[in-house]
Amino acid sequence: MAHPRPFRFGVQLSTAPDAATWARMAIQAEDLGFSTLFMPDHFGDQLSPTVALQAAADATTTLRVGTLVFDNDYRHPVVLAKDCATLDVLSGGRLELGLGAGWMTSDYTQSGIPMDPPKVRVDRMVESVAVLKGVFGPDAFSYEGEHYTLAGYDGFPKPVQQPHPPLLIGGGLKRVLSFAAREAQIVGVNPTIPNGRVDAEAALNGTAEETDQKLEWIRAAAGDRFDDIELNALHFATIVTDDRAGTIEMMAPLFGIEPAAVAEYPHALIGTVDEICADLEARRERWGFSYVVVQGDSMEPFAPVVARLAGQ
Repeated sequence: MAHPRPFRFGVQLSTAPDAATWARMAIQAEDLGFSTLFMPDHFGDQLSPTVALQAAADATTTLRVGTLVFDNDYRHPVVLAKDCATLDVLSGGRLELGLGAGWMTSDYTQSGIPMDPPKVRVDRMVESVAVLKGVFGPDAFSYEGEHYTLAGYDGFPKPVQQPHPPLLIGGGLKRVLSFAAREAQIVGVNPTIPNGRVDAEAALNGTAEETDQKLEWIRAAAGDRFDDIELNALHFATIVTDDRAGTIEMMAPLFGIEPAAVAEYPHALIGTVDEICADLEARRERWGFSYVVVQGDSMEPFAPVVARLAGQ
């Protein structure tokens, strides 16, 4: 096996009309056996992740909560560290801290936040990780970088999970994946999104062959710590159906790839429960993906897969 770890599953949710509905969704995720409730971080139709994740944690007892992912450009890392440490304390140590450099053009355009070139955004995220880890530590922390400067700041509260909550960093290009392999506990292997929106060009970068290359970058950068990394895959389409072939044929034009490539596409799951389970086991064998995340509208249909494979 490429990376022998038992399966665990996350579901990405984003919004609800009221507190009671949001709590019911979190409880359902826990009851169905999902390990983690994840939230994105955008300015559109979604709840604020820090507030909503705390509400989800309050409604449950074992469900972990996390972000896919906080956009580093929206929060100074000192502010983010305080929010995340507070979440970790009040949830009893159930936070998974996903962090990214930012990618959705509409967020920047609508908010007026400058969208710097990719290199600058990644440089800033790299510094932010150093600041977060330092602030989560036991002592006062100073830092002087190009983007952030701290002078003897002693962050409070300190997180329950030490030395810090599990850090999740995902990406699709060599620099970010290599950085994640060196610094994160969970590495998300994603398509790149060169146009600032999810489109066919982004789909092309998520094919099986592209993913083979991404795993080579991760393994090379991780070195001896590779076996300690959990590999994460977010699925953009999860369709439980008895007509696998027909559904793949229908969806291939949306991905801009041939049906045969859709069948092994690392970020889509299509077929019966048996077929999806077989695909997940094959992908864990090939790429080491053991941490599987689906979208909220797939939570109930996907539950039989979770019941069969979680912990296996």
